[in-house]
Amino acid sequence: MARNNQRGGTAARRAPKDLGRRVKKKPCALCRDKVEWVDYKDVPMLRKYMSDRGKIRSRRVTGNCAQHQRALAMAIKTARELVLLPYTQRTVTERPGGRGGGRDRGERTLGDSMAAEARRGPAPTAATATETVADVEVAEALAIVDDAVADAEAGAVVEVVVEPEAAGADA
Repeated sequence: MARNNQRGGTAARRAPKDLGRRVKKKPCALCRDKVEWVDYKDVPMLRKYMSDRGKIRSRRVTGNCAQHQRALAMAIKTARELVLLPYTQRTVTERPGGRGGGRDRGERTLGDSMAAEARRGPAPTAATATETVADVEVAEALAIVDDAVADAEAGAVVEVVVEPEAAGADA
């Protein structure tokens, strides 16, 4: 015997929500402008259809028709492969936490490395009188790189800035 899916004795159905509130669909901007082919080299136009984090905006948000949305997605993907567009945008969060454990490393400089070495104490191979200033600077630079590699392996975002020496200083 067939079962009645309506519980209770009466057939009291709920009215659908927002029946009188029909939102008019946006017209496709590319159809309106009579665009026949979406060019992957037109970066400013493609950026309009990407979010601030680099994601492709949906049809529901942009109002594009299915054909133009498909063409836009392919053009954005092609532009990404050709390094005209980034895959993601770099974002800076104000909140502490995340993978790095809440510590903000910031830029690293030689002065920061020297201060860190002073806190750690003397290195196992201390600089002798025979070492030149250049050898000490190379050792400091290597210490910075080693610290940056260790931080990167721990999951922290690391940015190492290398500034060239002034022209004529050691020339």
